[in-house]
Amino acid sequence: MGIKCGIVGLPNVGKSTIFNALTDGKIAAENYPFTTIDPNIAAALIPDQRLDAIAQIVKPKRIVPNVVEFVDIAGLVAGASNGEGLGNRFLSHIRETDAIAHVVRCFADDRVVHVDGRVDPVSDVATINTELALADLETVTRSLDKQIRRARSGDKVASSAAAVLERLHAQLAEGDPVRALGFTYAERSIVDELFLLTSKPTMYIANVSEGGWEENPMVDSLREIAASEGSGLVVICGALESELATLETSDRAEMLGEYGLSEPGLHNVVRAAFDLLGLLTYFTASEKELRAWTVRRGATAPQAAGVIHTDFERGFVKAEVIAYDDFIAFSGEAGAKDAGKWRIEGKEYIVTEGDMIRFRFAL
Repeated sequence: MGIKCGIVGLPNVGKSTIFNALTDGKIAAENYPFTTIDPNIAAALIPDQRLDAIAQIVKPKRIVPNVVEFVDIAGLVAGASNGEGLGNRFLSHIRETDAIAHVVRCFADDRVVHVDGRVDPVSDVATINTELALADLETVTRSLDKQIRRARSGDKVASSAAAVLERLHAQLAEGDPVRALGFTYAERSIVDELFLLTSKPTMYIANVSEGGWEENPMVDSLREIAASEGSGLVVICGALESELATLETSDRAEMLGEYGLSEPGLHNVVRAAFDLLGLLTYFTASEKELRAWTVRRGATAPQAAGVIHTDFERGFVKAEVIAYDDFIAFSGEAGAKDAGKWRIEGKEYIVTEGDMIRFRFAL
C-alpha cells in the first residue's frame, strides 16, 4: 500500500534540505522563500535491521524494504487560506497526502532569513495551523449549514451530524486542529467524510543546529504543542543530515560517532511517518526474494494477502505464520517448525508486527 507524507512548513525552515537528505534528492534549497513551487516527490526506504537478520538465514537474491513517499510542498505564509503566496496550490497538495510532517525551525542563524524576521516555533506553528484551520472552517461551515437545514425538517441523522459539525466549527474558529479532538466511532465517520486538512495525522520535525538536540527551549516549546495535540515529534539537525547523506557508509558511521549518534536522525523521521498512520510490517521470504509489506494495524490475514495481490485476498485459504523473533531464534522455517513455532492461521487471524507469512490461496 502506498504511503504519502507531505513535508510542510514556513519558507526557509529547512523543508527542502530535509527532503533532499531523506530521499537523496537534489532539488534547490537556497535561502529564499518559495524555493519549492511544484511539489517534489520521492520515496525513502524505511530502515529495518530485521531484513538484514532474515537475509542472513534465507540468503535471498533480492531484498525489498518498505518505503514512504515524501512530498516537499511549497512554504506557506499567513493568508494562504485566502490565496496569499502559493496558498491555494499549497492546500491542494496537502489534501493529496496521507499524513503531514511539519518542519519547524528551532535554531537561530542570521545567515538564514526567517520569513517573519524572528525565530519563534510557537508562532510558526500557529501560522500554519491557523491557515489550515481557516481552510477547514470554510469546509465545515458549508457542511454545517446543509445539515442544519435538513435537521429542521426532522432528519435525525442530520441533527446528529450537525452536533458534530458544531463541535468542529468551534475548534477551528479558535485556529486549533481537529486532530486534537477525540471522537467516537460514529463521529469519526462524519469527520472522515470531510477530508479536513487538520484531521490528518501530523508529526513535528524540530530542525535544530548542530548540538541543539538537548536543552533547547525552542524544542521544549514545540514538544508541548505536539503533546497537546497528540502529535509526534522528531528532533534532527537538517544541515548535519544533509552532509551525512553525501557520505559513504563507513564515513557516515564515523561522523555519527563523533556526535554520539547511533544512526541518522532521518531514520527516525521515516519510521515516525510509518507509525503515524498506524501501520505495521510483515515479511515474506524465499531464496528468490525477501520483502517487507505494509498493512494497517488490525488487518486480517486475507487483507494482508490482498496487499500482495487482490486475487490472494479473494482466494485466501490459510496463512503459515512464524513470529519474527522465533524465525531468528531457531534459524529459519525448518528450525521454527521443529520447535513448534510454525502455525497455521485462518481468515480471522490478525497480523502482528514482524510476522513471517506464507499465504496459501486457491484461484
